[in-house]
Amino acid sequence: MSFSTFTRSVRIERPAAEVFAWHERPGAFVRLAPPWRKLQLITRDNGIQDGAIVSLRTKIGPAWVRWDVEHRDYIEGVQFRDVQQQGPFEHWEHLHRVEPAEDGRSCVLTDTITYRLPFGAAGRLAGGAFVRAELSRLFNYRHALTKADIEGAARYISVRSMTFMIAGASGLIGRALTAFLQTQGHTVIRLVRRATVGDDEIFWDPASGQLAAQALRGVDVVINLAGVGIADERWSPERKNAILRSRVDSTRTLVAAMAAVKSERLRPFVFISASATGFYGDRGDEVLDENSTAGTGFLAGVCADWEREATMAEELGVRVVRLRTGVVLTPAGGALAKLLPIFRAGLGGRLGSGKTWMSWISLDDLVGAIYHAVLDRRCDGAVNAVAPRAVPNKEFTRKLGRVLHRPTVMTVPASALRMVLGELAEETLLASVRARPVKLMEAGYPFRHANLEEALRHLLGEGMPGTG
Repeated sequence: MSFSTFTRSVRIERPAAEVFAWHERPGAFVRLAPPWRKLQLITRDNGIQDGAIVSLRTKIGPAWVRWDVEHRDYIEGVQFRDVQQQGPFEHWEHLHRVEPAEDGRSCVLTDTITYRLPFGAAGRLAGGAFVRAELSRLFNYRHALTKADIEGAARYISVRSMTFMIAGASGLIGRALTAFLQTQGHTVIRLVRRATVGDDEIFWDPASGQLAAQALRGVDVVINLAGVGIADERWSPERKNAILRSRVDSTRTLVAAMAAVKSERLRPFVFISASATGFYGDRGDEVLDENSTAGTGFLAGVCADWEREATMAEELGVRVVRLRTGVVLTPAGGALAKLLPIFRAGLGGRLGSGKTWMSWISLDDLVGAIYHAVLDRRCDGAVNAVAPRAVPNKEFTRKLGRVLHRPTVMTVPASALRMVLGELAEETLLASVRARPVKLMEAGYPFRHANLEEALRHLLGEGMPGTG
């Protein structure tokens, strides 16, 4: 019985023990999941030692397939193996091995997959090339992310293990941030509006200002990502009120809970409060930094009110970072996920004139920027969480089409967008915001994805032209 083997290695400039420990932490599984692949975690035992089971569902074509994997052959600091118990392959084993390099300060991470496709020779003939291409795509992504996460953490000297409280942890950004923080050795407490299911969850109700006073005692960092979706549906008066109230109420509740901690020593030392580049309104070609004035319009007003509530924490001696986030790019959700089916069908094109500026940031860089803002005191007050170079809509359209190998000759008239989406289109899709991350750059944040095309290729697992 013949098996196929796939091997991929990466050198990481950190000790082997540190790299292995990263894989043992709770967030590693989520962190390594490719954002373009639909995965649903069913159950997961703690750790990667022998006998631990991971059960998930993955989408293959139109169907969801269950995949159960058992961890075996665990050798602390050296290796562990995943063996399929049930899943899409006739046989699947994945050996993770970390070996010290000659200098002792770095190591080589090697992933070896031994597999056999179902349906005999016909299955191997039909799917062999596809599977190898998908494995190459997957491990290009995983190794780049692992290397960047582990080597990047070494830039921050002597970071102690901290406790983070996150509002909005179940959202797109919150899930990615939680997994990242856990792999860095931190504890994450999630605020939830349902019955709690573990020690890492605390109930709150921001609409009524309900959050237990003792909940924040000993919490080092509070991060507020809560708020109903801006672009989930057309703006009615009721929807606009929900957008505003969800942000103001959540921020006000968190600040009140911080104030309830009477000992300044036990209060959080930093409050990261999400905001958005919508603060600046529609500004045409104007280059905007954190000192630029507020714009006009509904979103600008929401951001101003949102940030005003956050600054109240400064009176408590808490450093407040008002994180003005641009368009967050990931195929797992948000704007890019909505555009992908259209562009893959060959129907992508510029919006209106294509001249409106788009301030964007990859999800990995947003997570990294939040962590940097926590650890670097130069990040204070308003901080633009955007890539160093905004792009016009026509350039974004052209580069996404290039990455996907699809034409982008269509044009969506601005009038049609206004007719369908009304004010929502005017303030989001057609608004021009050319923001620069001056404070992040001055604080030395090392962007992973400063180039749009490189960001899209990494996020979509496409690789640069000429690479495997």
